[in-house]
Amino acid sequence: MTTPPDLNSLDADQLRQLAAQLLAESAEKEKRLHNQQLLNDKLKHELAILKRHHFGESSEALNTHQASLLDELVGADIAAVEMELAGATESTPQPAKRQPKRSPLPPELPRQIIEHEPEHTQCDCGCQLQRIGEDISEKLDYTPGTFTVERHVRGKWACKRCESLTQAPIPPQIIDKGIPTSGLLAHLLIAKYADHLPLYRQERIFTRAGLAISRSTLAEWVGRCGVALQPLVDALREELLQHPVLHADETPVPMLAPGKKKTHRAYIWAYCSTSAATIKAVVYDFAETRVGANARTFLEGWQGKLVCDDYSGYKAGFKQGITEIGCMAHARRKFYDLHAANKSQIAEQALQLIQQLYDIEREAKGLTVAARKQLREQRSKPLLDSLYQWLITHRQKVLNGSATAKAIDYSLKRWQALTRYCGDGGVPIDNNHVENQIRPWALGRSNWLFAGSLRSGQRAAAIMSLIQSAKLNGHDPYAYLKEVMQRLPIHRASAIGELLPHNWAPAAKV
Repeated sequence: MTTPPDLNSLDADQLRQLAAQLLAESAEKEKRLHNQQLLNDKLKHELAILKRHHFGESSEALNTHQASLLDELVGADIAAVEMELAGATESTPQPAKRQPKRSPLPPELPRQIIEHEPEHTQCDCGCQLQRIGEDISEKLDYTPGTFTVERHVRGKWACKRCESLTQAPIPPQIIDKGIPTSGLLAHLLIAKYADHLPLYRQERIFTRAGLAISRSTLAEWVGRCGVALQPLVDALREELLQHPVLHADETPVPMLAPGKKKTHRAYIWAYCSTSAATIKAVVYDFAETRVGANARTFLEGWQGKLVCDDYSGYKAGFKQGITEIGCMAHARRKFYDLHAANKSQIAEQALQLIQQLYDIEREAKGLTVAARKQLREQRSKPLLDSLYQWLITHRQKVLNGSATAKAIDYSLKRWQALTRYCGDGGVPIDNNHVENQIRPWALGRSNWLFAGSLRSGQRAAAIMSLIQSAKLNGHDPYAYLKEVMQRLPIHRASAIGELLPHNWAPAAKV
């Protein structure tokens, strides 16, 4: 223990030196105390966020259950590749391929007989055709909750004089020589991509119904459907890029690394029109990385207003004519996390001010674009000006590097982007709409666990784009896919837009 000096024995210069030394020690201790408090606040903030979020397993290696899903993904990819190759080489004669023997459909299933007869039974030579037999093929159909069989009966009509044979054709289908109808294929896709049921689970459901349909066959059907539906998704993307205002967001998806039994992080990018747009659509884009080039490729040639978060991958597009619209919900979230961590009064005040902006937006929801812009200029803009001054004032009072400083800096650095919505009644205040469109992927990850390849991820993104866009337009996605896959094989490519979700209407309502 240090003995304190005898102040009476010190002269004036020594007293001044001692006072300066004590002041320096006190300042140093105060500095260390502030730094320690800063560190504590930061750690509390991070701990609160960690407790509110769920993280995956520390190891990305595939377990036995995950590995069981790989077969169906590979099977679907193979079927898709074969279908694409068939389309590319359909003009070249191909050797006959032996078809595997198919098990008959269970006789106890209800059957709907569909007869295909010629439009007339008069031969070109003038004779009356005589029916000499028929060809019968069966296809498995599905309506929600019920399996049925479509029995297609094609009468054979012959002319005795010229020995000709006449039969009515069966309308082409997505899988011409297979047993599934468009209804069964629609059910398969909805169960896999909307209800998140992997094919091995669907295989069990089919088995309980007495249908011996293997997982590899189901995977082949999925792959062929993905190829057939891709032109629709391409057309949907083209129409989406006609919108002046779009949302964008991205979320990680585990993807199997080629040749390895481990996954790496791939990404689903989502682009959608605003909730107030006349055409409601969302298009997903699957990519192996999160690099900004993915967004630039998807949005190539588009110059509008993009609502997004502060991810750097979008920044290059803002130098190429795209206007950045900030997300007020992200700014609010910074203060919410701060308040949840340590009940910060500054964060609480910020949340109250931002809440007033959202109260105005609720009033503006049913207004026209022009009326909404006028309301924002009259009420939101003065409130935003007050919020900006409030942020500036409190930023000067908090320590650099603190959680409070970071929350305030996020808003101040993006202030121009965050407030642009006031100048356009067609621009939303936040990016929540696209985050809602990302949610089905987050729900599905716990079921299908990973994408087996780049192709399977792209196929999932394409089919999910149609399913989610159908939902946005108020359609039953099963009814939509069923009718679209009925019409697609005979539909003109130049009129593909008629089958897009925002243009489609159920046949009964046309």
